[in-house]
Amino acid sequence: MSKDFLSNSEIVATYRTKTPGSEKLAYEAEKTFPSGITHDGRYLLPYGVYISRAKGSRKWDVDGNEYVDYFGGHGALLLGHNHPTVTAAVHRALDNGTHFGSNHPLEIRWAELVQALIPCAERVRFTSSGTEATHLAVRLARAFTGKKKILRFLTNFHGWHDHMSSGFSSHFDGSPTIGVLPSVAENVVLLKPNDVEALRLALSTGEVAAVILEPTGSQFGHVPIVPDFLKALRKLTLGHRVVLIFDEVVTGFRVSQGGAQKYFNIIPDLVTLAKILACGLPGGAVAGRKDIMDLLDFEMTENKGLEKIVHYGTYNANPVAAAAGIAAIETVATTDAIERANASANLIRMRLNEVLEAEKVPWAVYGTFSGFHIFTNPKKRKITPATFNPLDYPYDELKLKAPHIVDKIRLGMLIHGVDLNGWPGGLTSAFHAEEDVAKTLEGFRRTLAMLKMEGDIGEPY
Repeated sequence: MSKDFLSNSEIVATYRTKTPGSEKLAYEAEKTFPSGITHDGRYLLPYGVYISRAKGSRKWDVDGNEYVDYFGGHGALLLGHNHPTVTAAVHRALDNGTHFGSNHPLEIRWAELVQALIPCAERVRFTSSGTEATHLAVRLARAFTGKKKILRFLTNFHGWHDHMSSGFSSHFDGSPTIGVLPSVAENVVLLKPNDVEALRLALSTGEVAAVILEPTGSQFGHVPIVPDFLKALRKLTLGHRVVLIFDEVVTGFRVSQGGAQKYFNIIPDLVTLAKILACGLPGGAVAGRKDIMDLLDFEMTENKGLEKIVHYGTYNANPVAAAAGIAAIETVATTDAIERANASANLIRMRLNEVLEAEKVPWAVYGTFSGFHIFTNPKKRKITPATFNPLDYPYDELKLKAPHIVDKIRLGMLIHGVDLNGWPGGLTSAFHAEEDVAKTLEGFRRTLAMLKMEGDIGEPY
């Protein structure tokens, strides 16, 4: 990726002036980490901010700059940073020990809460992350059906293991990404989102063990799902005896208390969970039908003469993560946290579009629930925010980004005290309030002005 834009941009120069401490740490990090980062989503040119503390909807970097945070712990923090109930539960758990290497009471309560809220959760198995959860779900589906192929939808993200590497941000033809065996990629079927006829044809082969998708669409609706597609998907998978896996790592406990499956009243066979499940600590889970989950059960598999799926994991149901998860899920279940986060995101979407209208910028902001996405119109179509409908656009155009425009949007917003996700867009928490929205709008307005000065925005409509 060319770094030419770094040398002649006022946005970049201003950002460097405000963040010398982060720049120094980024320089040190490059001596230790590839690209100086520990997560690909944190890659930002010329460098990302280094955060020292956070509270509620805000966080502060090592230079003392304050930001309205829309990263939200990569989606884990529906309850915001350092929620008092969660923090107190974590401190109590820490006092008792961080790892027992044994069963413990908190894991039972944690699983019971998942079962109480998530409709498909007849049984639960904890993992350490969402990636581990989708990996286990795929293995369960293959073992249960005796079939090899996994069907996925282009641009959906299900973690970084080998079965999920093609078709998210590259290799849309299904070819293996570097380091992945061709035999693995050959057993993954990739389809365009919302294509019912292609789905029907793929399932008719009888080779598909499971279908996995994000039930609100790629990246929490960045590429949204057509409303009736989930119904058709459930009907077709039942008809062909294919395991339906909802990846609710993001949507679980965020779309509704019972996840997207509860909201849409479409019950999958398996669900994968993480993020809010452990409220910012490492933790994930697979939950679902007992007959499928029985493949993890020693007695059940022995009685049926089946080979048991082996599943270890040093940090499965870690007691500190369990304590955080219990506190978070109980809070979500007994308060209006989801509704407040949704209301803030809805207001942000509406007000950001008003800014775009006022500035005559041919972009649009869209999304559902507690998320928002900024469409930067990379093909320079003649659009207005009021007429834009993401369902009218192909998945690859919604995901397409003009070179460096996202970096400059994010840098401009950071200059003005707002940290956006790299979509670009963000996720709200129950603690985002009117003052956060106001600060976001002002930062957006000023960032647009800077982008116009640097020629990064197309002709006004």
